Amino acid sequence: MAMRGRRTKVLPSELNKVCPERGDDPATHPRKMSDFEVVPNLHRSSSSVSKSRRKAHFPTGSNEKENLISWIPENIRKKECTYFVESSQTSDSGRIVCECGYLREQHLEDAAKPPIFLGKEWDPSRHIQEMPTDAFGDIHFTGLGQKMGKYVRVSSDTPPRVIYHLMTQHWGLDAPNLLISVTGGAKNFVMKPRLKNIFRQGLVKVAQTTGAWIITGGSHTGVMKQVGEAVRDFILSCSHKEGEIVTVGIATWGTVYNRESLVCPMGGFPAEYIMDEENQGSLSCLDSNHSHFILVDDGTHGKYGVEIPLRTRLEKFISEQTKVKGGVAIKIPIVCVVLEGGPGTLDTIYNTITNGTPCVIVEGSGRVADVIAQVASLPVPKITIALIQKKLSVLFHDTYELFTEGKLVEWTKKIQDIVRSRQLLTIFREGKYGQQDVDVAILQALFKASRNQDHFGHENWDHQLKLAVAWNRVDIARSEIFTDNHEWKPTDLHPMMAAALISNKPEFVKLFLEQGVRLKEFVTWDTLVYLYDNVAPSCLFHSKLQKVLLEEREHTAGSKMPRIQLHHVSQVLRELLGCSTQPLYPKPKHTERPRLSIPIPHIKLNVQGSSLRSLYKRSAGRATFTMDPVRDLLIWAVVQNRKELAEIIWAQSQDCMVAALACSKILKELAKEEEDTDTTDDMLALAEQYEHKAIGVFTDCYRKDEERAQKLLTRVSDAWGKTTCLQLALEAKNMNFVSHGGVQAFLTKVWWGKMCVDNGLWQVITCMLFFPLLYTNLITFREKRLQHTGCLTRLRAFFTAPVVIFHMNILSYFTFLLLFAYVLMVDFQPLPSWREYLVYFWLFSLVCEETRQLLYDPDGFGVVKMASLYFKDFWNKLDICAILVFITGLTCRLIPSTLYPGRIILSLAFIIFCLRLMHIFTVSKTLGPKIIIVKRMMKDVFFFLFLLAVWVVSFGVAKQAILIHNEERVEWLFRGVVYHSYLTIFGQIPSYIDGVNFNIDQCSPNGTDPYKPKCPETNEDNKKPIFPEWLTVILLCLYLLFTNILLLNLLIAMFNYTFQQVQEHTDQIWKFQRHNLIKEYHGRPPAPPPFILLNHLQILVQRGLLRRPAMRHKQLKEKLEKNEEAALLSWEMYLKENYLQHQQCQEKQNTEQKIRDIAQRVDVLAELLDLDRVKRTGLVEQRLVSLEDQVHQSAQALRWIMQALQGNGFGSGEDVPPVGSSKASEMKDIDREGKPEESQPPYHVLARHLLYPGSHTHRFPVPDEKVPWEVDFPLYDPPTYSADHKDMAVQDPFSPSLESLLKINYNSMDGLIDRQSFHGLYAVQDGLPLNPMGRTGLQGRGRLHCFGPNHALHPVVTRWRRNLDGSIIRKSLKKMLEVLVAQYPLSDVWALPGGSLEPGEMLPLKLKWILRREFWPQFQNLLKQGTEIHKGYLDDPRNTDNAWVETVAISVHFDNQNDVEMKRLNSFLQGCDPELCIRWQVLDKRIPLHANHKELLRKVSTLLGAYY
Repeated sequence: MAMRGRRTKVLPSELNKVCPERGDDPATHPRKMSDFEVVPNLHRSSSSVSKSRRKAHFPTGSNEKENLISWIPENIRKKECTYFVESSQTSDSGRIVCECGYLREQHLEDAAKPPIFLGKEWDPSRHIQEMPTDAFGDIHFTGLGQKMGKYVRVSSDTPPRVIYHLMTQHWGLDAPNLLISVTGGAKNFVMKPRLKNIFRQGLVKVAQTTGAWIITGGSHTGVMKQVGEAVRDFILSCSHKEGEIVTVGIATWGTVYNRESLVCPMGGFPAEYIMDEENQGSLSCLDSNHSHFILVDDGTHGKYGVEIPLRTRLEKFISEQTKVKGGVAIKIPIVCVVLEGGPGTLDTIYNTITNGTPCVIVEGSGRVADVIAQVASLPVPKITIALIQKKLSVLFHDTYELFTEGKLVEWTKKIQDIVRSRQLLTIFREGKYGQQDVDVAILQALFKASRNQDHFGHENWDHQLKLAVAWNRVDIARSEIFTDNHEWKPTDLHPMMAAALISNKPEFVKLFLEQGVRLKEFVTWDTLVYLYDNVAPSCLFHSKLQKVLLEEREHTAGSKMPRIQLHHVSQVLRELLGCSTQPLYPKPKHTERPRLSIPIPHIKLNVQGSSLRSLYKRSAGRATFTMDPVRDLLIWAVVQNRKELAEIIWAQSQDCMVAALACSKILKELAKEEEDTDTTDDMLALAEQYEHKAIGVFTDCYRKDEERAQKLLTRVSDAWGKTTCLQLALEAKNMNFVSHGGVQAFLTKVWWGKMCVDNGLWQVITCMLFFPLLYTNLITFREKRLQHTGCLTRLRAFFTAPVVIFHMNILSYFTFLLLFAYVLMVDFQPLPSWREYLVYFWLFSLVCEETRQLLYDPDGFGVVKMASLYFKDFWNKLDICAILVFITGLTCRLIPSTLYPGRIILSLAFIIFCLRLMHIFTVSKTLGPKIIIVKRMMKDVFFFLFLLAVWVVSFGVAKQAILIHNEERVEWLFRGVVYHSYLTIFGQIPSYIDGVNFNIDQCSPNGTDPYKPKCPETNEDNKKPIFPEWLTVILLCLYLLFTNILLLNLLIAMFNYTFQQVQEHTDQIWKFQRHNLIKEYHGRPPAPPPFILLNHLQILVQRGLLRRPAMRHKQLKEKLEKNEEAALLSWEMYLKENYLQHQQCQEKQNTEQKIRDIAQRVDVLAELLDLDRVKRTGLVEQRLVSLEDQVHQSAQALRWIMQALQGNGFGSGEDVPPVGSSKASEMKDIDREGKPEESQPPYHVLARHLLYPGSHTHRFPVPDEKVPWEVDFPLYDPPTYSADHKDMAVQDPFSPSLESLLKINYNSMDGLIDRQSFHGLYAVQDGLPLNPMGRTGLQGRGRLHCFGPNHALHPVVTRWRRNLDGSIIRKSLKKMLEVLVAQYPLSDVWALPGGSLEPGEMLPLKLKWILRREFWPQFQNLLKQGTEIHKGYLDDPRNTDNAWVETVAISVHFDNQNDVEMKRLNSFLQGCDPELCIRWQVLDKRIPLHANHKELLRKVSTLLGAYY
């Protein structure tokens, strides 16, 4: 659709000013005009503020200072008076001032004698000039701690876009989600304490929860002070920085006290500002609790209200901006909140309502707010001048004398117009049901206005939902949006679901799921890609994804970064889940994705700079879906550590145990790489929670059915990369899960194979040694078929059991070690004996087994992956080490010259083989954990050696250097420095270190004896040592002190800590490591070495010759049939629901939760009692008023009786006093909460709008009761306005004189102009006709062409709304219509295709615009066949006292969809202007048309019996 020009709305320029003249400012230094230069209007800053810096507003950084100092003077101006004209007024101190209000010395030097201005009259348009501003920066309120704000002095003519750019780009403010404009009394006023608290808490709550900006007048008085104190109380009670509330004060520069301290041409960083309320006089201090100040300057001093036009323009500009927040693009909504107030506040409310902005009036705050609140529920005709006068006399008792009769008329008219727009007016009443908080009232006001706003289709409801999501107010969404008034389709919620996910709003996700959103329909392939595209940049997963993309770009040698695809995500997930899992999202071979697809409706929604339209667009027609949408969303939430969101999605999962364990694994892996410690702790805590969830579900399953629960452990999950629960738990090291009784029972069952688990170990060993005992029922089996003693499979079942294989391998290994030891010690000959050859053969079988373990790959991981898994195991590394050492020793042994070194190396290999025995002990519950303790203590010793080496080396070097001179033998250097120092720790102190036990025979004087150390330096005479004995003794004592006492005790403490830590989890550690042993022997060939070679030969034949694939052992990993798997998952999901319900019950039964619930109930009860007290008080007041009214009427009745008796009669009927109670009925009306039942207004309404359209002319206010000409209205003095239509050939005089008016023939045909009215003859007064419907507040013909009636034609062309199959769509059992509407250039609204008739024409010009010329005669025939639904006066905003619109509305309805005339009409529809839009639109009461056109549509619907 082409862009259309928009008509600017002109706001009233005259505003009530109730403040007196203000005092002066202290003198400032004169300035020269030449000091300032005029620069272009707006220059973009050279650098913008990054979003990361926008979070912290204060203090300003150096770059931001430079940016502001250069940008603000170029783009923002102030105003200065350049011509001093002495005023008749004086300052508060009696000094002469200029007409602008400033002293002479406060002007520029050139202002006193200007050569360019002639005359002495002061004209603001000529004598006030703009120049670069000189007041901006940070404001610091002296004496109030760290209170800082930002401020700027701006000209009153500054474009709003410049100010908005300053606030968002340079002040670092995020665009608001809501704009709250608070207005009201500028002077201090008194509010009830309870109402004050409710207002403060509610205002701050709505600002905090929605991310709103609060805009006030910024001064430390009145309503601005109330807002500031509310923000202050919130900041004091809030400890986190995210509680900052943006409070913008827009004040008049000329009324700010102490403003000279803010002047700093280069910016104040900060500017010190002192609040001095005692000496401020008629000026005002800025409020210290506001965060930002915009000080509006018009070049005058002491003049209030200067900021109002700029504030209005700025608020309107902001409300027209689009904010993208949380994946939702919305126009920034605005709401006005009113407290108390005077005449200026009434004008503000009127302009706010006129501009379509919702307004919240706080009843009980006083004055204007209470006047409107008390009459808001009355029908408009009952709001009379007398009623308003009565209200003002009560609420404005101090200033009531200032209200003239004209002012009362104006107030009545404005209040009537305000109350008439009930959809924009919300009254907050203390104690009103459903509106206990101001924040709820504010949000309800916005939704109320949105609901009543005209719209096409579902746009209105979509907009409301966008607002609720952007504000994160799920409570408002539940109460205001998801009601019975609108039925939501699940597909309509898909875009908002995506927005809620991206912005991390779990409550909305939960709400949408409750409203029927199905994840299987929502999660498409493109949606998932889009979600990963919007992963938070601060997330670790995002950086890992970027790394994968970077690697792919380098691999493909491309210059552009590839877009995120799901196979990139899968690559990162496989790193996190472990390579034992298959890729979750395999890389597609082609561009198309062979998935299930269904059509998706067309939904418009912009999200974070891109569009969701591509995800749900009709053009594609088909949408591709993933295999498991719950899994996909769960992973997406978990990788971002979104706890609440992941918990909601996990509750929807079917394969919940695998999902929980996978989440635990992912979180633990991410925690290892996360640098932020807080995030790491959160991830580990969340991982533990998911482990507990898996344990909880498995516990319930195990209690119900052990066999099915154990199937869940080994079931292959296709959705999670063809892995199993048990495998995920082991890789994530979830010891709590693995040590669960059900898991251990399953492992025990696997360990015993097909035998019963209650067989004794001695029975097994006995049968191993004497296998014929198997047929004596000494061993029992689980399967009945194996119970037969003659069964041959009984023997196979026994010897293939892991427990039997394990013990046979133990016997074999001990035999191998005994034989190996015998060979090394007894039978190690130059030529190997048969025993030695047997050892070599035995070792060969061990090598073959290790090779089998390395290459065994039933899951198809590949050689590289299997090798990495093999070498991860410590015992496998030990095996490889032992084999390599043995092979090395064997090689040396076979060479005669290296026979002895070979024996030494084989001896070392024997040590390593003996160490391998520790692996056998892992099966023992007692010794198994001890092996873990030894392994961990070895790590402790390794780190301890670093500390010990520092002391050993330092002491050894110092000792060696002091005692011995120039020792050149390396081996003896090592002995002296390291070996002797190390032995000293254990008490072997060198005898020569103190000189007492020195014996020269035990050392070599010259160091030539290779078997003796070199002697210390001695005296040549008596051969006594000459080194300082006292120093060596001190060093020795210190060395022993730190090593023996400090370091060794530290080592003992480390050992003790390790022992205690492992001992606390002994059972878990043993149960966890037990699985590895069971898995190893479960997949091991049954024969022990060296007989295992027979099994290896069998495997070689099957794999190599017969090409049979490796068989997976079903006991640890089993692929189920689809039906069996579906039934098992349904059973698991059912028990998961039971588990979640049980968890909720436990939380409710928790003592702390009970205390919180009781406290909450007590608070609610106290609030209800308080509200009941308020209501009772109000009821008592109503009864007192009613009683007073009854007494008053009784007195009137008695007076009438006395008069009747005195006149000897009963008096006339007119004198009878009224029986009803006027006040009582009034109170009933006020108490009525619902919208009052009103019939159609008896008088024109649009024709009395105060601002005449298309001009700056204001009508004279005409209340409803003064509309008829018959009603006397002495004050009526309307202005005159007649527009000059230069493009019209026929029009009445622009400036009518009496002569020209007398030439007009009214109530007849005046040439081609028809001046006859459908309502009969109309009155003519002073040559001007009078509007038959009454006064309008404006004389002349306005923008109409002729005086008197201006005839128009409005055809209403309709057809039935039909489905694709041709059937008529119904709503509420009534048929639905479609109507032909058009949007003309320079218009914001849609209208019926019709308009004013030119003299002599049969069709309106606007109708001709949309029809081709050749169809005009046929359309005239259609009009003749149509039904006339209205003929007469049309309430049009252009109507005046002397000119008005009368129209004929004709219904042209096409009942048949195959109607030839309708098809011809559609074919002849055209647009002579490219900006003209024509469309068929569904007809209902929310269709956005002119108000007078909607009344015509209502009549058409009634005529045809259609839905409206």
